[in-house]
Amino acid sequence: MMTPSPRQPASEFTPKLITTFREGYGLGQLRADVVAGLTVAIVALPLSMAIAIASGVGPERGLFTAIVGGFIVSLLGGSRFQIGGPAGAFIVLVAACVTQTGAAGLALAVLLSGAMLSVLALLRLGSYVRFIPYPVTLGFTAGIAVIIFASQIKDLFGLSLLGEPAAILPKLAALWEARASLNASAAAVAIATIALIVGIKRISPGLPNMLIAVAVAGLASFALQLPVETIYSRFGDLPRSPPAPSLPPLSMDLVMVALPWAISFTLLGAIESLLSAVVADGMSGRRHRPNAELLAQGVANIASALFGGICVTGTIARTATNVRAGSKGPVSGMIHAVFVLLFMLIAAPLAGYIPLAALAGLLAVVAWNMAEKAEFWHCLRASRADAVVLLVTFGLVVFRDLSEGIVAGFALGGLVFIHRMSEAASVEAPVVTEPLSQFPDLAVHRLHGPYFFGAAARLGAALDQLAEAPRGLAVDFTDVPFIDSTGAHSFALLAQKMARKHEILYLIGARPEVAKALKQAGLAAPEACFVDSLAELNSADSQPRITKA
Repeated sequence: MMTPSPRQPASEFTPKLITTFREGYGLGQLRADVVAGLTVAIVALPLSMAIAIASGVGPERGLFTAIVGGFIVSLLGGSRFQIGGPAGAFIVLVAACVTQTGAAGLALAVLLSGAMLSVLALLRLGSYVRFIPYPVTLGFTAGIAVIIFASQIKDLFGLSLLGEPAAILPKLAALWEARASLNASAAAVAIATIALIVGIKRISPGLPNMLIAVAVAGLASFALQLPVETIYSRFGDLPRSPPAPSLPPLSMDLVMVALPWAISFTLLGAIESLLSAVVADGMSGRRHRPNAELLAQGVANIASALFGGICVTGTIARTATNVRAGSKGPVSGMIHAVFVLLFMLIAAPLAGYIPLAALAGLLAVVAWNMAEKAEFWHCLRASRADAVVLLVTFGLVVFRDLSEGIVAGFALGGLVFIHRMSEAASVEAPVVTEPLSQFPDLAVHRLHGPYFFGAAARLGAALDQLAEAPRGLAVDFTDVPFIDSTGAHSFALLAQKMARKHEILYLIGARPEVAKALKQAGLAAPEACFVDSLAELNSADSQPRITKA
């Protein structure tokens, strides 16, 4: 009788859709996914248009992104519940990219970003994106929230402003200068929209508060004939279907202009998508496949660029909505994209009546929620080092550039980590329960913690002083889980110093991987001797000291 073969582990690139079907997918799961998909689509409709408008492109591009990108992210992704589409985090970058490179440059940057995300996935780098320190993600998220809110002040108050600056300080100065053009009707619509969104959320959290608030604002503005700018007055009629796919213009000059933006889109897209997948894992108890998720994001961005969309990424708010709505798997995300498409096919003309002030109010609420205020203040109080990383990231994102903020924050976070890990390493003299009869004058010291370049810089002087003492030296590596090439090289130099005194450096209890690194650095007989324990060192078979010439 043949025994069944053991179950093979799922490939890190296998879409969660396939896993869901393998586990069994029936009519009950489909019904739940239809409800969840409709719920998410109701949230995604106004958000997709609002994010696109705030990004400096037409609202239809946000819908294209939700339809095409959202479908592919769920079809190919490594998370069961991830919802892809346009995200508020990209507003600043996309708006700046459009200003500098135009629509063609934006499409090419999104296409290149999709290719880069795919390469990151194929190189299996998805797991490493999650190592970005929490103060960095918190700082750039809060910084983006501030910039999003500042970008909506013009439409919140219906201000008339030509050539709104991109930098936040000149922007605020220009908005203040235009304060006399305030439109009271637009301000009233924005305030009413915000009040409805917040009020409905508190009274009945299950209702689609954003869609209801925007719909009520549109109906009221139309019925009262309020003098406010609408989607139709600024952008004209929305298309009734996505365009046919087409490649953006390709030229070496345009590629060189679009490339820096593509790198920024890639970095932020990878962080945002995997962070969203981690949030979904925490809510559902599942585990996502980071490399499959990155690959899906890459393909989705390429497709979005071909269909006239903007950057696609995992969206935390819509993903959380999907989980809460009872989603059973990726089918709900695909259905959400289908519902958005049906809206465009059937009800696109109705969107023209939506006041831009209402969408600005919606994004103001999104920015307020993005800021994660409680976590921000907690991180400021947690430690001085984390506070510095947080504030530097936040300040650079708000006042300089998003990419600069992420890179500088990550570098500072790395320095903080190195400092903390080096502080965790220590050297001390262990308690020797039995006298070392073979080496009565031997000094035995124990290392604790990982011994890498940071620890070597801090503890190297102490070890050198021990080697200069007129006694032999043994170092116990039992509690050293890791040593890098710098740390290993420092012990090679220590052994050479001991050899000049005609002494052997004894290395006790090194783990196989630690011993391998030490030997690769040149530690070998006769300058060094590896032993498993103090007992072995004290045995008669221990290697003698180097004899004098």
